[in-house]
Amino acid sequence: MDPFTAAVLAVVAVSGVTSAAASRSAGKAQEDELQRQAEQERIAAEGRELQRREELNKALAARQMALATSGLAGEGTPQSIALSAAEKIGMGEGLETLSSQLKQAQLKRAGKNARITGNIQAASTLLDTGVKTVGLMSSPSPSPKAKPTGYLQLKPGGG
Repeated sequence: MDPFTAAVLAVVAVSGVTSAAASRSAGKAQEDELQRQAEQERIAAEGRELQRREELNKALAARQMALATSGLAGEGTPQSIALSAAEKIGMGEGLETLSSQLKQAQLKRAGKNARITGNIQAASTLLDTGVKTVGLMSSPSPSPKAKPTGYLQLKPGGG
């Protein structure tokens, strides 16, 4: 194998490996970003849940205070109304939690898919590089150029 072909093969191989590594890194980086977003969603959901619970506790405390100051007992219809309101709020919290969990799971799946796609692209690049390299190795070497057999010689003095 001549030095030029060897150099071309080396450049093709290095280029393929570099491109494959970049594809793999890009997939991993995207996975990491989506995992980070899923974690942010989890933290935000916890914050929203705490806020809803505080609001619920304030509302229930205000209702209980209103009942106590009005002289009504906390039993019977007022109690059932409060219980019904708390159940509805609890159902809303459950739906919000489920929605948040689904969003987190979707982000995590998207991250795994991004990593897998990056790995597939890297493998594809390496295979393509291998095919190119084999093609270069199996192609016939260019034939040496024919050397001229004679030169046109100019004679001094115009002739």
